[in-house]
Amino acid sequence: MNKIVSVVLQSFLWIYFVISVYPLIWMVFYSLKNNDEIFVTNPFGIPSHFRYENYVNAWNKFSVPTYITNSIVVSTVTTIGVVLFAVMFAYAIARLRWKFRETVRIYMIIGMFIPIQVIIIPLAIIVKDFHLTNTYGALLIPYVAFGLPFASMVFYGFLRGIPQELEESACMDGASIYLTFFRIMLPILTPAVATIVILQFMGTWNEFFLASILITKESLMTLPIGLIYFQGLHATDWGGMGAVMTIASLPMVVLYLIFTEQVESALTVSSAVKG
Repeated sequence: MNKIVSVVLQSFLWIYFVISVYPLIWMVFYSLKNNDEIFVTNPFGIPSHFRYENYVNAWNKFSVPTYITNSIVVSTVTTIGVVLFAVMFAYAIARLRWKFRETVRIYMIIGMFIPIQVIIIPLAIIVKDFHLTNTYGALLIPYVAFGLPFASMVFYGFLRGIPQELEESACMDGASIYLTFFRIMLPILTPAVATIVILQFMGTWNEFFLASILITKESLMTLPIGLIYFQGLHATDWGGMGAVMTIASLPMVVLYLIFTEQVESALTVSSAVKG
């Protein structure tokens, strides 16, 4: 009976796996076809002829390197900024005792419930007044600000679960608050940091709304904006569009695979420490 249940559960898992992976496989096949195969003769199957020239044409005719570079710069700097500020803020409200600590924490939580659409007009005015229009700063500062509330709450919840005895032992050994934070707390926070890195980088990499409003200069456009621009210029080159979408997806897939393994190993170490 247990064997039958196990087989049934594994079958459902394999079905779910196929359903989840198929869109990625279809996108890769899509990028290797011509327009006739995409829309008429072979929309869902394996390409009859692998047209690698779609990637070459997309790379040469379209500013893919520029858009990818902009996305990497903006996503990397934003992720570093969010992790750096959020982990320090979370440590201050989770482990230290000071006046208005709870008020500041609630104020930060409120930021999670403010839609971007509500503040886009004053944000655009502020960006213009500070002469940040069509600069990296027009995206970096808002992205970091919008990413801080969620990241801070993730770090806060993780820090609240760490035994107080670790800091007390470090204090008895003569460690300062800075040494305790960097040498003891940060290594334990590795799974939370890896999680925020994945989510923040992915969110920034795919962000479209702010980038479409605050950036109008082509040389500073990120990849999501570039994809729309590509479709407008080469509306009939659907194979090239698929190639660009595949290229745009690769960094996120690689990042996810790398940090997923680190999260699993870090969680194992963290559980052992708590045990």
